[in-house]
Amino acid sequence: MTTGATPRARPRTVRTRSEGQWAHGYREPLNFTERFKRDSDGLDVRDRIIGVYARNGFASIDPSDLRGRFRWYGLYTQRRPGIEGGRTAKLDAEDLEDSYFMLRVRIAGGQLSTAQLRVIGELSRQYARNTADITNRQNIQFHWVRIEDVPAIWEQLESVGLSTIEACGDTPRNMLGCPVAGIAADEVIDGTPSLNALAPFVGDPAFSNLPRKYKTAISGCSRHCTIHEINDVAFVGVLGPEGQRGFDLWVGGGLSTNPMYAQRLGVFVPPEQVPAVWVGVTSLFRDYGYRRARAKARLKFLLADWGTEKFRTVLQEEFLGFTLVEGPAAAPPSTLRRDHVGIYPQKDGRFYVGVTPSVGRTSGEMLTRVGELAERYGSQRVRTTIDQKLIILDVPEAHTTPLAEELEKLGLSADPSVFRRHTMACTGIEFCKLAIVNTKDRAKQIIAELERRLPDFEVPVTINVNGCPNSCARIQTADIGLRGQIITTDTGQHVEGFQVQLGGGLSADVGFGRKVRGLKVAADDLPDYIEHLLQTYQTNCLPAETFAGWVRRVDESTLTPAPR
Repeated sequence: MTTGATPRARPRTVRTRSEGQWAHGYREPLNFTERFKRDSDGLDVRDRIIGVYARNGFASIDPSDLRGRFRWYGLYTQRRPGIEGGRTAKLDAEDLEDSYFMLRVRIAGGQLSTAQLRVIGELSRQYARNTADITNRQNIQFHWVRIEDVPAIWEQLESVGLSTIEACGDTPRNMLGCPVAGIAADEVIDGTPSLNALAPFVGDPAFSNLPRKYKTAISGCSRHCTIHEINDVAFVGVLGPEGQRGFDLWVGGGLSTNPMYAQRLGVFVPPEQVPAVWVGVTSLFRDYGYRRARAKARLKFLLADWGTEKFRTVLQEEFLGFTLVEGPAAAPPSTLRRDHVGIYPQKDGRFYVGVTPSVGRTSGEMLTRVGELAERYGSQRVRTTIDQKLIILDVPEAHTTPLAEELEKLGLSADPSVFRRHTMACTGIEFCKLAIVNTKDRAKQIIAELERRLPDFEVPVTINVNGCPNSCARIQTADIGLRGQIITTDTGQHVEGFQVQLGGGLSADVGFGRKVRGLKVAADDLPDYIEHLLQTYQTNCLPAETFAGWVRRVDESTLTPAPR
C-alpha cells in the first residue's frame, strides 16, 4: 500500500463523558497543565524571565513557570548529572532537574542564512558549552544554558530574525518545510510562500493555549521529506483536479506511546487558502480537542473518534465558512531515501550539498565553520532537515567537490555509509529528564561498529534510537526501532537495554514497527544483534524485498538474537 492510498479513518465509539472541550462549554481546567495555562498564558512568561528570573537566578523561578510556561519559549530544565536511568520514573521533577536549561531555537522550514548560522555558533560557544544538536524538527538545541543568560541569547537571536518562541509547549511547534524548497528540480510546488504565510500565527495568543503540542508540515517535495504522515496537520504538494499546483490536506498524525498515521481529508487546497485552512484546523483542535487527560489530548485522538467525514464537515461549517474542493491524493514518494543527502543539481543550474552530522550532534565551532565554508564556496543559505542533517544551497558545480572535501574533514559526509545516513537518536539520558538510557553515544557506537563489520552493506535500513517510551526519534517508523529501558540479564544484572521494534516504514512499506514478543537487547549487545539481523536479511530476502517487507514475512524466531 502506498502513502497515497491511506484507508479512510473509521470513527470509534464517541466518548460520553466530558473531555474538557471548550466547544462544549467546559472551561474549568481538568488537570494541572490546564490550570496553569488558564492562570497565565505561556507567552506571558517572557517578561518574568527578563525582569525577574534572569536577574535573581534559578532559585527565584516559580515552579509553574519552570516546569510549565518556560516551554512556550523553548526552555526545559536538563537532567541533573549522575542520576542513573533506573531512577527516572521514581524521582519527582525537582529531584531530576539541574539548574541548567536546554534551549530550542525555532527554525521554520530549516531555513538559515550563513549570518544566522554564525550567530547560532557564537551563542553556542559563549553560553552553551559549545553544544548544538540538530533535532528531527529542524530546530537547533543548546544545552547548559543559564537562566541569567537567556535575555542576551534572545537579543542576539532576534537581531538576525530567529527566536525560541513556541519551540515547545501546547502551541504550534516549529513548522516543517522541505529544505530544498524552491530549488529542487523535481518538486511539485514550492511550499515556502505558504510556510511563510503562517509566520504571523506564531506567538498569536489565539493559538497559544492548545490542548497539546501541535505539529505542522508544508512541502511540495516529491520525496515527501517532511514525513507528513506523522504531523497533526500537513499540506502535501499535489496537482489539483484541473492540473493546478496546490496541496493535499492530511490531519491527525502523531507517534509517542499511541502512534497513529495522519489521514487524508480528500480535499485540494490552493496555496492562497493555506492560511485559512491552517487556522481552521488549528482552531478546531483548540476548541474541540480533549483537555481532560494529557495522554489523550493530541488531535489524533479526536480524529480517531470523529472520523474524517465528520472532521471535514465541522471544519467547513464551523471554521471555514466555505466548502473545500475534492482533490486527488499526492503521488507516492519518488524514492525510498526521503532525505537530501548528497550532491544534487538545482533548477537554476547550481547545486546543493547535503551532509550528515552524526545523529544530529554538532557544535558551535562546527556550525561556524560550516557557515564559513558555505560563503567561501559561493553560498549564503544553509538548511537543517528533519533527519538531523545539514544542507548547503546554491553551490556552483565547480565548487561542489572541494566543498564536500572540506566538510568531510569536519565529520560531515556527503557520501556517508548507509548506517551514518540512516541512523537517528534523541537527546537521551545525557540531558533529558524522561530518558532511561544513553542514546547519542550508543548510536555513534552502533554506526562505527556496523561500518567496520558491514562495509559493503547498501540497503537503506533506518535505525532510530530512543531513550524512553516516547518517540522523539520516531522508533515506530524505523526499520529498526530501539526504545531504551533497563533490562535484567540472565545473570540478574540490571543494565541499559532496548526493546526492539522491526519493520516500520513510510515509503514502500507503510506501517508501524513489529514488536517481537520478549525481544529486548542489552545495549552492549546491539552491534552483534543488528549485524546478525542484517546478515540474515541479506541471506534470506526475496529479490527486491525491502527490509520491512522481509520482517513482516518471516517467523519471529528469525528476528531474535543469535545464540552466543
